[in-house]
Amino acid sequence: MPVLSLDKAYSHEELSTWVRRTSDKLGHAPVFVVEEKLDGVSIVLYYEQGVLARAVTRGNGSMGNDVTGNVRTIRDVPLRLQDDVDIAVRGEILLPLVAFRRLNEDMETPYANPRNLAAGTLRRVKSRETAGVPLRFFAYEGFLTDVPAGRSVSTHRDMLLRLARLGFRVNPHMGLFSEQDVSNPFPDDAAQLPAFSQVQTGTLADLEDAIAQWTADRESREYEIDGLVVKLDDLSLRDELGYTGHHPRWAIAYKFESPVSVTKVRSIDVQVGRTGRITPVARVEPVGIGGTTVSNVTLHNQAYIEALELHVGDTVEVSRRGDVIPAVERVIEPNPEAHPYAFPTRCPTCDSVLEERGAHHFCPNFRCPDRMRGQLHFFVASAQMDIQHLGSETLNLLLAEGIVEEIPDLFCLDYERIAGLPGFGARKIELLKGSIEHATSRPYRTVLASLGIPDLGPKFVELVCDAGYRSIDDLLQLVDEGRVESLIAIDGIGEKTAARVAEELARPSVRSVIQRLREAGLQFSEEHAPEKAESVEAQIFAGESWCITGSFENFQPRSLAAEEIKSRGGTVVSDVSGKTTHLLAGANAGSKRDKAEKRGVEIVDEQEFLRRIAATDDV
Repeated sequence: MPVLSLDKAYSHEELSTWVRRTSDKLGHAPVFVVEEKLDGVSIVLYYEQGVLARAVTRGNGSMGNDVTGNVRTIRDVPLRLQDDVDIAVRGEILLPLVAFRRLNEDMETPYANPRNLAAGTLRRVKSRETAGVPLRFFAYEGFLTDVPAGRSVSTHRDMLLRLARLGFRVNPHMGLFSEQDVSNPFPDDAAQLPAFSQVQTGTLADLEDAIAQWTADRESREYEIDGLVVKLDDLSLRDELGYTGHHPRWAIAYKFESPVSVTKVRSIDVQVGRTGRITPVARVEPVGIGGTTVSNVTLHNQAYIEALELHVGDTVEVSRRGDVIPAVERVIEPNPEAHPYAFPTRCPTCDSVLEERGAHHFCPNFRCPDRMRGQLHFFVASAQMDIQHLGSETLNLLLAEGIVEEIPDLFCLDYERIAGLPGFGARKIELLKGSIEHATSRPYRTVLASLGIPDLGPKFVELVCDAGYRSIDDLLQLVDEGRVESLIAIDGIGEKTAARVAEELARPSVRSVIQRLREAGLQFSEEHAPEKAESVEAQIFAGESWCITGSFENFQPRSLAAEEIKSRGGTVVSDVSGKTTHLLAGANAGSKRDKAEKRGVEIVDEQEFLRRIAATDDV
């Protein structure tokens, strides 16, 4: 189950704008749920027939670490549920503050915060060590693969109640807000459950005061929270709004005002990223902010520096936005002797003349050492090719020794030369060999997205592969023939993205890397759909564009219906447009059904959809 990030708001005005915009999209003011954003480790628990089958960390959002053995030791995590259901449960594992302070006192190298200690505990090899740390667990989302008769789940409230009755610990600090006060938010018998003893209700006009109260109560909690999560209560409306490639459109994180400290800017340097983008960084006198020592602060671009009127030697206020990203908030005391900062005109690494693109500067030299270094680090990272035993320290050593310069060099390493380097024993070299050889079996989609080509990320790769371009040759032929419009025609790919990707794939330097990796045995194509789906009879949705809305009895979650469509040759889009041919409409279809009727789009209900699928299966 994908675990996406959340969009963020840093002020009540930003949150109010999101609430208003969401209501406008839906055509009415829905019920919003407000919950505490727990500052712990996100986890997904999978239960089969009511028994805990596996526990997986968030990882990169699509693949995480299996920590089932350690999670079994957490007392809040039920090993067997009250009902024999198949369910995926999202939640947060955290360490209470009292326990964190006690444990941290005995550590040779103390942890900066409870979240880091909780994450480190989950990664321990021996489960008995994890059991010695009093981790806690809160459940906040559930996804049933089937819903027993008489136990319908149509709202977030229903799901929370279901989770509590299954045996999960649910955070009691939550609220429900809409245009009209939400009366009787839970059944009478729910009041007996501790999880629902402190639920607030109110109108949207009460939301600002409620958030102010939550902010004031933050210090009294037994655990750390770094904000609030505001989301739609109605699950069918969530389906209607859908997702971006980064976050759900039906939820947002309201981040508490970040802690700040005062420090002085020692210098401003620039860094060259893997795409050539030049990023200025303020080197500041080390200062503690929210349990972390900050000495480097990203300044984004020239316009950001000019807006701050920032100079070397200025005394500045630095925050950690969202309690994560260091940022210069304002200049408190300017350095009267400093000259305005002059953004460089040439690359600090290769001396190429920089190019301006929009608000940013770029090094245009594809052989720039820092660009190539960044591409290598990106390629081997766990979120991309995940080449084990090739961490940053090892890779930097290979770069420093001139053993590797660009990505293809990894697949023709001189291991005899490496054996002479410090720290490279026979065992480590064998492990490194095995990891690199294993990387040649990574699927095409992973390889292509890991090359670090600007705008050619996992979402783009998924869209073009699902549209039928299942090999690098398909894409290169499209580029060579100048058919960029074919990319633009794919729902979800815009004109600028398509043009940028085509420009990059046309570069000789990119072609050279692809060719060398192909010769090294990496995957640059994928098999087509299973034999049955390739038959003309099975491809009943070929050339059709489907939008899905509403709730269904047989497709929970709705992605199951999307898979049925894709496996039979169709494409699935998030909204009704001029290219949409069909609308699969469940209960409470809402505004998308109205839009489809106006556009003359064929509307198919669940029973008709099942009939069409069954007819295919009988072939």
